[in-house]
Amino acid sequence: MNAVSSNPSDRVNWQTVLMFALGFWLSGSLLLDLVVVPSLFATGMMSQPGFASAGYSIFGLFNRVELLCAALVLTGVLVLFRRHELPQRHQKGSIALSAVLIIVAIIYTYIMTPQISSLGLQLNLFEVPGSLSTAMMELHGGYWLLETLKLVAGATLLRWCYRNSCSLV
Repeated sequence: MNAVSSNPSDRVNWQTVLMFALGFWLSGSLLLDLVVVPSLFATGMMSQPGFASAGYSIFGLFNRVELLCAALVLTGVLVLFRRHELPQRHQKGSIALSAVLIIVAIIYTYIMTPQISSLGLQLNLFEVPGSLSTAMMELHGGYWLLETLKLVAGATLLRWCYRNSCSLV
């Protein structure tokens, strides 16, 4: 007699969901960081007057996707932790890394992107757009610091999950 599980989370392969969400998120971030942003900078689009609103739309949308991926990662790690499917040595580290990832996504969505976009708005029609302000440079430095933290934490978590999935086979 086959026992049918009444718990819906037992039917979901959270290891796969976790690895897919991390892979999708990190590859999207790398595409944005290494292809899209340098292309926009090289073509001079970042110095155009309307770029702040366009940039806010692009990055704001990606930030929402990041929040979704971060929530999936945190949920997946917590489910695997509860099921005792994480290796003992990586349990607390996995929870900490997934918490770092969701905190970074929240900081991007609700602090960094709105502030960078507001600094990029040209409110004086007679002012010629010049170089980036000190505040803008500091925010971009903070962005790249958080981006590095996100990529390292995500890659570490992805490596741990991949190793764990290989040992389960």
